[in-house]
Order: sequence, then C-alpha cells, then structure tokens
Amino acid sequence: MTVSSQTVSHTGDYCCTSAKSGLRQAEQLAAESEQRTVTVGVLGLQGDFEKHLEMLRRLRDVMTVVVRSPEELQRCDGLIIPGGESTTVGKLMVRYGLDRAIKARAQQGMPIFGTCTGLILLAREIEGSDQYRLGLMDITVRRNAFGRQIDSFEIDLEIPAICDARPVRAVFIRAPIVSEVRGDVEVLARLPDGKIVMVRQGNCLAAAFHPELTDDTRIHQHFVDVVRAQT
Repeated sequence: MTVSSQTVSHTGDYCCTSAKSGLRQAEQLAAESEQRTVTVGVLGLQGDFEKHLEMLRRLRDVMTVVVRSPEELQRCDGLIIPGGESTTVGKLMVRYGLDRAIKARAQQGMPIFGTCTGLILLAREIEGSDQYRLGLMDITVRRNAFGRQIDSFEIDLEIPAICDARPVRAVFIRAPIVSEVRGDVEVLARLPDGKIVMVRQGNCLAAAFHPELTDDTRIHQHFVDVVRAQT
C-alpha cells in the first residue's frame, strides 16, 4: 500500500481561543473523572480491532474486551467500533444480535467511538446505500470518499475540542467523510478543503481516519476519559 504524506497548517474554523477552550474542557474532563479502572470493548467481528486493543493497553487503568456477543458487550463501560468492511460488519452485528444490544446500551448512555467503518455504521444515512447501520448519529456519510486504497494518505489535523494545541496525525485508508450534519452534531475536525472528518453527538464520537495506526494516544485517552466520567 502506498500512503502519501502531507503536513498542513489548517486554522479554518478554529482559532486560538477555541483551541484553549477545547484544551480546558479536555483537562477538566480528565480531572473530574477519577482514575478508576474502566472496561472498554472493541468490536471484534472483522477489521483492525487488534490495533485499537494495543492502543488501549498503553493507557492507565483500562481493561479491554474483544466484543463478539451481547454478553461480552454487557461487560463494557464503552465501545469502539473499528475500521473494516462496513457491509460485512453490519451483517455480522445483526447475525449475532449485537445490533440491538449496541443500540440498547447507547440509549442507556454508554459512550461509543467509531473509526472509519465505525463512522459509517453510526450514521443515520449512507449515501447510495441501504446497508445496515446503527443510525445513532444524525449525520449522512459518503463511503470511499477519497478513492481506492492506493489513494490513502496522512495529514495533520487540529482537533482543539478534544486534544491540546499539537496537531493529530490522521491516517485515511479508503475513508468515508461526513457529507451532512444535523441537529446538535458537533464538527470536531475538517480537512483543509472543508470536508468533515470527525464529529460528536451526545455519547457518540466518530472519526473518518484511523488514530490507532499512529503512536499518538490522545484521542483514545479522551474517549477513555469520557467513559470514566460516565461510570
């Protein structure tokens, strides 16, 4: 696989004030959530779930579970839905009863973080597709928005609402984008051309890229802090 590399200084919608405000919110969340052990599950039906597990194991006081059944989901305080093939993952969720189980836990307030395929499955609408989706976020997504796997790329993104002022290295592999947001969906990151690549709504967080493929733990740490604050 050939991955092109870019570094972009992108301010756009974000200014110094918003960056400082986002950093304060992230620091407050981490401070308010006592350092107690939480259990974060990673959906293990298909895809790159092992990389998410490796990232979570680098964080303090986090236990991990590979989730392939409703019983395993019940052990979790939060859930990550990783990259993979969204049609396949959706069918397997239905087959094993995880579709209903995940929706039920989401309604109870369990935090969910979706990356790439996870973003697609969390969306309410998928352009040109009637495939299964959880529909937990009021967004529309476009699959494979950047072309084939050979068109994969990396870029630095500013995500001041959940990270500090340092940019986040984002890896895009056959990635989707968010083509429309509605209601109280919060846009967390855009590409320099304005494409939306990270969003948040209620207890759901979703990214079009793969934070688990870098050495930067900040996004996973933020999700763990959210999970810990909910327990």
